[in-house]
Amino acid sequence: MHLKKYLLKGLHRLQKGPGYSYKELLVWYCNNTNTHGPKRIICEGPKKKAMWFLITLLFTSLVCWQWGVFIRTYLSWEVSVSLSLGFKTMDFPAVTICNASPFQYSKVKHLLRDLDELMEAVLERILAPEHSDANATRTLNVTMWNYTPLVLIDEQNPHRPVVLDLFGDIHNGSVSSSPAPARSCTAHGCKVAMRLCSLNGTVCTFRNFTSATQAVTEWYLLQATNIFSQVPQRELVEMSYPAERLILACLFGAEPCSYRNFTSIFHPDYGNCYIFNWGMTEKALPSANPGAEFGLKLILDIGQEDYVPFLTSTAGARLMLHEQRSYPFIKDEGIYAMSGTETSIGVLVDRLERKGEPYSQCTVNGSDVPVRNLYSDYNTTYSIQACIRSCFQDHMIQNCSCAHYLYPLPHGERYCNNREFPDWAYCYSHLRMSVAQRETCINMCKESCNDTQYKMTISMADWPSEASEDWIFHVLSQERDQSTNITLSRKGVVKLNIYFQEFNYRTIEESAANNIVWLLSNLGGQFGFWMGGSVLCLIEFGEILIDFVWITIIKLVAFAKSLRQKRAQARYAGPPPTVAELVEAHTNFGFQPDVARPGPDPGTYPDEQTLPIPGTPPPNYDSLRLQPLDVIESDSEGDAI
Repeated sequence: MHLKKYLLKGLHRLQKGPGYSYKELLVWYCNNTNTHGPKRIICEGPKKKAMWFLITLLFTSLVCWQWGVFIRTYLSWEVSVSLSLGFKTMDFPAVTICNASPFQYSKVKHLLRDLDELMEAVLERILAPEHSDANATRTLNVTMWNYTPLVLIDEQNPHRPVVLDLFGDIHNGSVSSSPAPARSCTAHGCKVAMRLCSLNGTVCTFRNFTSATQAVTEWYLLQATNIFSQVPQRELVEMSYPAERLILACLFGAEPCSYRNFTSIFHPDYGNCYIFNWGMTEKALPSANPGAEFGLKLILDIGQEDYVPFLTSTAGARLMLHEQRSYPFIKDEGIYAMSGTETSIGVLVDRLERKGEPYSQCTVNGSDVPVRNLYSDYNTTYSIQACIRSCFQDHMIQNCSCAHYLYPLPHGERYCNNREFPDWAYCYSHLRMSVAQRETCINMCKESCNDTQYKMTISMADWPSEASEDWIFHVLSQERDQSTNITLSRKGVVKLNIYFQEFNYRTIEESAANNIVWLLSNLGGQFGFWMGGSVLCLIEFGEILIDFVWITIIKLVAFAKSLRQKRAQARYAGPPPTVAELVEAHTNFGFQPDVARPGPDPGTYPDEQTLPIPGTPPPNYDSLRLQPLDVIESDSEGDAI
């Protein structure tokens, strides 16, 4: 009730405003506004009123259109990029070093024996099929071959290609039914492809290659993945190159270092990798000055003579520069350093600072990314590469029921292998070529808002020189193997110099191209140019809108009040009973009050009869008349209004 009274009082005060109707309100606004057009509509004659009305309507439309353009531009959240240069002492980047070969062949030979024999037989069939009968009686373990064999596709007749197995089993293509012997087609006249099947060989696809070299390399890598996925990681670490064999010498600035200053991680593609200045357990090392004398100097022995012959066709060291506490995706972002050379790497630093929501879909720490980060076990920072690979591994588990060996293994899952998951190669190949899968992962993953990139300038020279080769190899052999004989060779050593070219760093920063000041300036400029208005004119217009709403409320309240009065009066056929009638009815149960009529009905009494003389009624005072409570309340509300 109290709230209702306050509302009624407020409505009563608003009645003192610009008017009681919409027309009076509009006239009052046109007479008092500071906007130029509406005043002329009221003050001028009929013709000019029409002209000014059209002009005002046109310019109002232009202003609204321009406002829509500017607001839409502001809500597009465009950014501008600024480039600034800074100069200060910087932390030296983390340096990851890997060998191009993930394992020492002498330690994994027993695992790859059957695969290597099968690979040699495949090469014999491809290179010299007419002389392959000499080894035809050799016993081969063709179990893995039956899962994913290599085939020759004879396309002499493009409309009827024939698929031929390298070992004599003939498998006709879907459009051909004529068998042909395997030795009738060689790699020179046919394409070498990999056959991938699922559902017990009922559904197959062929992965084609333009060169037999690519085909056998990819096939061998796929089979090696099947083998290594069944070996515990602890054993794989022991089969890779140890730090004391890989890192022969280390010098950072003027301070000596050794392999003990490196952190070891296992990378499925490169085996044991070693990270200098990772910053996990110790503070990042700063660089005292720019220049080669204040950088990191390394001498490595890649042990090329112990490479796995069919698994690795590249010799050298793989290295990558990255931020502290970030995981090194060295396969995608690393570079090779060639053996027998000294590689000098000058570094420049670019720092990227992106705007967050709503300007871009970047993330600060990856907590708002709907992908489980499988690299979080390394306690590293978020990166989009980690997100995309984690997303692919999740899809691999969902579609193939197993995890791929090249990506981290989630808890409770198993790596794919031919024995437990015979269809995994077909599933992996199909998922790898799926555009929808890549787009899904790219849309789910976000870039990091802050990133540091290292731009490298690389130069190389032969090392050691012919004049110094003898004594350098003698010293290094003595230090590592305690041998007076030379145990190193030019094809196995790599020297690296990594340093800052200068302490200037570039900061590439995103900023809002259109901020709120830009928006208000353009909105005000358009409004002032086309209609001569200002912020006060907008306030006046807002005031009129409020008055319009209040007048509407007043009319609705008045309509509701009249509707209630009509409903109250409809409860009685005549006027309400008086007090005397109510008292008489209470004491005399036989009392029947006179029913008020507008006049005597001539048809009721005949002309010869005398009209009855009414008795003296009790006093009938209006002040004593009882009325329904809702009628009294409505009257009081009407008085308040």
